[in-house]
Amino acid sequence: MIILMEGLLWLLRFFTGACVFSFLNVVIYRLPRGESVVRGRSHCPDCGRILTPRELIPCISYLLQGRRCLGCREKISGRYFWVETAGGLFFVCCGLFFGCGTSGLLSLRGLWAFAYLGILMIVALIDWDTRIIYDRFQAGILLLGLAALWLFPEHTLTDRLIGAVVVALPMLLLALLIEGAFGGGDIKLMASSGFLLGWKAVAAAMFLGLLTGGGYAICLMSRKKLERGAQMAFGPFLAVGLSAALFYGDTIADWYLSLLF
Repeated sequence: MIILMEGLLWLLRFFTGACVFSFLNVVIYRLPRGESVVRGRSHCPDCGRILTPRELIPCISYLLQGRRCLGCREKISGRYFWVETAGGLFFVCCGLFFGCGTSGLLSLRGLWAFAYLGILMIVALIDWDTRIIYDRFQAGILLLGLAALWLFPEHTLTDRLIGAVVVALPMLLLALLIEGAFGGGDIKLMASSGFLLGWKAVAAAMFLGLLTGGGYAICLMSRKKLERGAQMAFGPFLAVGLSAALFYGDTIADWYLSLLF
């Protein structure tokens, strides 16, 4: 019985995260179009029909509807499902890594981490679609960084200030020397995240971002879908690196430094 209750509690945590990221899907879709993210009911982007409550159950509705709108029968983008699933998994991972509070959901550290992952998801997908990273999200990351001074005192203010420049400053210099090397949004994303994570984790995040972004570019060029010298959105790959660094950035950096010294 205890095992069953524990399993149900983790399932509740998963769907809590999926519900939050279901709203983030709305933000990702509406913000670049200049639409309000708080006013106006959810609707089908193809036929405009207002969605019913049974069509708004995270993850489940997408599968039960056969991945199609119940009105116009147009295919629903799989992104909605995968973003909701990622939200559920992120919530569970934050609970496992940072612990759960007395409410049974997440500790303050876990909620902090989940909020950061949510911002990274929005940044990654909007940048993928539009190649724009809105300053409001870097401001949100900075606010989380200020909260981290209290939540994670093991990272000093000096560590965070170094983190804000150790990656962002070289990116800025490269952007000034080489046109199109990095976008301003990418630089500000790494500066704010460096303050939030500290210098070791943000350095590991940059390495992972370059690794995944470079691998993706090579794959596209090998399939002749990307010309040499062409630009692509780098924010999503930075977000992947930062997400991993949130959990294991310091560990990766310490392991690498141990090989050098």
